[in-house]
Amino acid sequence: MRKRVIAMLSLCLLSGSASLYAADLENDMDTLKDGLNTVMKTGDAQEMHKALGEMRQAAQDAKKSTPEKLEGQPADSAQIKDYHAGLDSLIAQIDVVDKLAQANNLDGAKTEAKKLAEIRNANHKKFR
Repeated sequence: MRKRVIAMLSLCLLSGSASLYAADLENDMDTLKDGLNTVMKTGDAQEMHKALGEMRQAAQDAKKSTPEKLEGQPADSAQIKDYHAGLDSLIAQIDVVDKLAQANNLDGAKTEAKKLAEIRNANHKKFR
C-alpha cells in the first residue's frame, strides 16, 4: 500500500512539473510578444532598450523549457537543437536591435526588429 501511495505522489509531482514548464514557456512567449509590440510602437529609446532586455531574458529562459510539440525528445535530438538554434538567432537579433536603440537610431532599430517577427514566424511553424 505504501509503495502505491509513493508512486501516486511521484506521478502527481512529475505531471505538475511538466505543466509548470509549459506555463513558464507560455509566459516567456507572452513576454516576447509584448516586448516586440513595445519595440515597434515606442518612440523612446530607453523604453525600447528595456523591452529588448526583457525579451532577451525571456528568450534565454525559454531555452530551459521544451515546447509541447517536442515533449519526450532527448535533449540532444536534432529537433531540440533546432529549437535552441532558433532561440539563439532570436537573441542575436535582439542584440542587433538593442545596439541601434542604444545609439538612439529608432528607425533603424524598428527596421531590424521586423526580422524578430520573421524569426518568430519561422520558428512557430516548426515548433508550435
